[in-house]
Parts: sequence; C-alpha cells; structure tokens
Amino acid sequence: MSPFDPRTRPARFAPHVLTAAAAMTVALLAGRVQPPVTAEAGVPVTLSPAQARVLEAKALASAGAPAGLTIPESVPVEIRKGETFEQAVQRTGIGAGETRTLIDTLGRALDVRDLRPGQRFETAISRHRTPRGDRHLIGLTLRTGPVSQLTVSRTFDGALRLRSLDETVMQETRVARGEVEGSLASSLRATGAGAQVSRAVAQLIGTPGGVKAGDRFALAFDRTVTDGGRTIETGELLYVAMKGRALYRFKPAGAREAGYFDPAGVNARTDVMRAPLDRMRVSSAFGPRRHPISGIGKRHEGADLAAGMGTPVRAPADGVVVEARRWGGYGNWVRIRHPSGLESGYAHLSRFAPGLRAGQRVTQGEVVAYVGSTGASTGPHLHYEVWKRGRRVDPAGVTTNHSPGLAASDLAAFRVEKARIDRILAAGGERRPVATPGRAAI
Repeated sequence: MSPFDPRTRPARFAPHVLTAAAAMTVALLAGRVQPPVTAEAGVPVTLSPAQARVLEAKALASAGAPAGLTIPESVPVEIRKGETFEQAVQRTGIGAGETRTLIDTLGRALDVRDLRPGQRFETAISRHRTPRGDRHLIGLTLRTGPVSQLTVSRTFDGALRLRSLDETVMQETRVARGEVEGSLASSLRATGAGAQVSRAVAQLIGTPGGVKAGDRFALAFDRTVTDGGRTIETGELLYVAMKGRALYRFKPAGAREAGYFDPAGVNARTDVMRAPLDRMRVSSAFGPRRHPISGIGKRHEGADLAAGMGTPVRAPADGVVVEARRWGGYGNWVRIRHPSGLESGYAHLSRFAPGLRAGQRVTQGEVVAYVGSTGASTGPHLHYEVWKRGRRVDPAGVTTNHSPGLAASDLAAFRVEKARIDRILAAGGERRPVATPGRAAI
C-alpha cells in the first residue's frame, strides 16, 4: 500500500481550522447578551488532528442559522507599504477597541510593531444581523515561522484566547510522473519540484534536439513538508528518467559532491554536454549559408540556437574561461577551454554572469552568460561554436566521452543506493517524521 494512501497517512489539517471552528461555535451565542470584549490568558490545550476535525464538524453542523450574528466570514489581510498592523486589521471593519484588545492579546507572544509590509494573516469576521450591523473579530491566524503560527479565537464568554500552533515536519521523498506541457521548467514546477531540482533535470537531460512537448518524465526528489502538506524546503534530485535515460544520484567515497549515474553505474557527466541552453532549437546549422545581414554566401562556423532575450547560457562542461569580452561582430563573447582539447564559444550575449572573468574555473551547468543580440545580429539568439584541437567543428557532431566508471567498492555501494531509490519509486514515495508536534497554549 502506498504511503500516500489516505487510509494510512495521518490526517492533514490547517491550524486555522481551530480558529474557524471556534468562530462558528461562538456564533451560536449571538442570541445571548455579549459581555465587553476582554483578553484572556490561555490554558493548556492539546488537540490532535482528529479532535480538530470533530470540533470543526460539530461547529459547522450546528451553526447553520445563528441568531443575531452572521456566520463568520474568512477575510485574508496583507499589511500594505506604509501601513501598521493596527491599520491593516481595521480594514476588516472591526472597531478600534477590539483592535486594541487583539494587539494586547498578541503582545504576549510578539510585538506587532515588528511586522512588516507583505506579512499576511487571516481573520474571521462576523457582524450583527442589522442593516448597519457592527463587525466583530471572531478569530485570527498569523504565521510566525515556517512551521508555527499564532491563533486568536473568541471564547464562549467573549474573551480572546491566544494559542501557539506548531505543525509536524516530515521528510518526504516525492515521486512524480508526467509529460512536458509548454516548457520543461513549468511542467516540473507543476509536480512541486523547486528551482534546484528543475535546474538539475535540465542539465542532465540536455540534448541537441532539446526537450519537446509531449516528452514524458519521471523524477524523485527530497523535500521537507508539514503534516498539512505545505512544502517548507525542496532538497536534492534523487532520480530522473527522460528521453530514454534513467539517472540515479550517488556520492562515491571521497568525492566532494554527488553525481548522477545510469543503472550500470556509468557517470552521466561528459566532456561536452552539447546543450548550453535548457531548451535548445537550432535555427541555423553549421556549414554553408547566406549571411542574414551581408547577403554573402559564407561558411557558418557555428550553430545558431533560438532563444529569448536573457535566457541563461550554461557551461557545457567543466573548464576555464579564456575570454569574456566584447569582440567585433560577435558582440559580447565568452570562450571556455575544456578537457580533451575542446573549447566552446558563445556570441551576441546580452551580458555576462556576475563576476565572470578570464582565468575563472566553471563547472558543468553553471550559468556563464545570458542570450542577447549584441554585435552583428538580427535578433536575440545564441551563436554557439566548438573547437577541437584549434579547429572549428560542427557542435552537433562532437563525440562525447563519459567520465571513468565507478571503482568496485563504489559500484557495490551504488547498487545498494539504486535499490533503495527503486523501492521508493515502486512505493510511489516515502515519508519520515523529523519532528514531533507541539500545540501548547500561551
């Protein structure tokens, strides 16, 4: 059974459910005489996710037509530039007195003056059932950290109670499968993959033909999530399969960093990646052509790759920057020397990567520049050249050599790690708790 089967996983709930439930229950008291609003010190309360769901269900079932007050409405608020927390709260329509009591209540846990523009919180607002009924604060939730938030809710006697809610944190290995729709980056984002994972996939799957719509993929990556399903942090890519390649993450003994290896343990890294762009389409191939500006027939000493202005250009392999300068009709120009007598060059760039200079070492996949239209260019594109032992050659015809295979001891360890990842793939993912929940009143 999959660890993501709803019959086996712990119940998910958002901490603001407590505020909503309390708000709806308190609405039942609308027919009673409401005492003056006061702030109440909390008492120790611990609610499991199941108990919270029961509380919410009872409140919703019994709050269909409260007398006197409307059913509380959820009103999200964001502090605007130049605005204080107090002013942001009063935009919900509640009075100055209730706002001050709310600030006094929150003051036991934080100083609202430290809250900055962009801070978001959610309020539950109700009003009397009269043509001009006053608005009243029933509850509020305010996130104070990646896995913690403060909840203010009104008690049965009209007081405001403050609770600190901490969510359980889980370490998750997510398995995702799909196909490219639009760009590769957007398709990966739809699976929950972060920028780090997307970059790793793009670097590993770089091919002369590029990635096309309809190409299918599978990947597994680590991430930290809450028991409510909210992603805190995305970690490393563990596995990717696409365009006939399957690669596993593995760190050999003594290596400075992990690499990616095919099922036989062959390193995915090559002397030349052949794909300096995440998405590659050749608009003008290597060889004879008529120059688009001069109109003169002339041998094209590289390949023009279609790309929009500002598209990142990546080093196709480890190497040393030989040139990063302005060069005549090539405009902004970068040349990199790689192992095995190979060099690569990039022309018409809009700008170089920050700090890029001659003599600097770069690693495979590192951004070195950005696509532009400088020099003799009819529009944004990347002119890409490759030299082999000092002679320009067709980039599409460059033979790539894989790095040496794993030593016997590393190969045995790789097979153990591959088997572990394969089990996670077969199970559809994996979750491991890394923190225990804490829900205490203040």
